[in-house]
Amino acid sequence: MMKSLFVTLMMLAAAALAGCASGPTATKHDVEELSRALQTLDTKVDPDEARRAAEIAYSYSARLAEQYDVTTSPILHNTMVNTGVKERGLCVHYAEDMQARLSQENFQTLSLLRAIAEPKNDFRIDHSTAVIAAKGGGIYDGLVLDPWRYGGKLFWSPTTEDSRYDWEPRLKVLRRKYERRMAKEAA
Repeated sequence: MMKSLFVTLMMLAAAALAGCASGPTATKHDVEELSRALQTLDTKVDPDEARRAAEIAYSYSARLAEQYDVTTSPILHNTMVNTGVKERGLCVHYAEDMQARLSQENFQTLSLLRAIAEPKNDFRIDHSTAVIAAKGGGIYDGLVLDPWRYGGKLFWSPTTEDSRYDWEPRLKVLRRKYERRMAKEAA
């Protein structure tokens, strides 16, 4: 009881301190840089699609943070979601929603994929993200679009150059987790 009261008070204090922070913003330069990176994925990537994808990735990241009512660090926000204080805002929510929003554009030269990084930290928390690649490319050929990492401010990089996470295709990780669970249950 005392522990849960302490956790609740700490979350409320963090929310109050962060409540005055302004939301994530992107500059025209940020959008142009992502657009150029998308165009370099393949010569067949349509420049208009790349620009539109970059604009949406940045604006929708900020919109999601607003919808999720993000007022703290991502880890504290996760705690609030996991304890029922907030409804959404886990990395998997950002990844699902970003992929769904960009998929609405019906890009002809870009593909939307999902990736998961298994934990490298003591928290033992998986991390999910959306990946955008040239049509027909896989996650290792694309760019990570990670709005969770900085609480709604879009982080992006080539998947293979993200030094913080070792990304793998989502289905590969889920299959491996399922096999581990089945092996444990069989033992």
